[in-house]
Amino acid sequence: MPIQQLKEFLDEANVEYMCLTHPPAFTAQDLAHHVKIAGDKVVKTVIIELDGKMAMLVMPATWRVRWESLSRILDTDFVDLADEQAFQDRFPDCEVGAMPPFGNLFGMTVYCAEPLTEQSELAFAAGSHTETLHMKTRDFLNLVQPMVLNRGFNKPGAPKPAWLLKGRRQHGEHSEQQVSGVLG
Repeated sequence: MPIQQLKEFLDEANVEYMCLTHPPAFTAQDLAHHVKIAGDKVVKTVIIELDGKMAMLVMPATWRVRWESLSRILDTDFVDLADEQAFQDRFPDCEVGAMPPFGNLFGMTVYCAEPLTEQSELAFAAGSHTETLHMKTRDFLNLVQPMVLNRGFNKPGAPKPAWLLKGRRQHGEHSEQQVSGVLG
């Protein structure tokens, strides 16, 4: 969905928005830097695979997925990052990695991290690495109607789970690499 189609969809819904053009941003954190807003107000769109079916996960740019926790919350045996080649055809007019968080327009269930719902406004890639759309969060929620999740994510600076810290103390420095691998 190129930016023009997204704008038409929002115009039909009578939604106010602002579109900005900026230097190429290939990550949500880069996007936040270019448009000069906090990373927790920028949406990171992640395509996931749940038991063989694709879905969209939207969360603050600065947050990370806790895969094991997400799997428990979604009551699924398998949740993983989807392969870009497996889903790029679903977003024919979007640059890979710049999909807008409107999975409902692409036949995908959308899961949204609860902290995004508490923001007054959101910014996100609008189908290209050089265009960002800003809109009110309530409008986004009304149009997308995502399933809101209050767990399954790590926010920046969050303490590591106690079991990881306990393992690190028991196994010394070698365990630090294991901790990074699990969380990163």
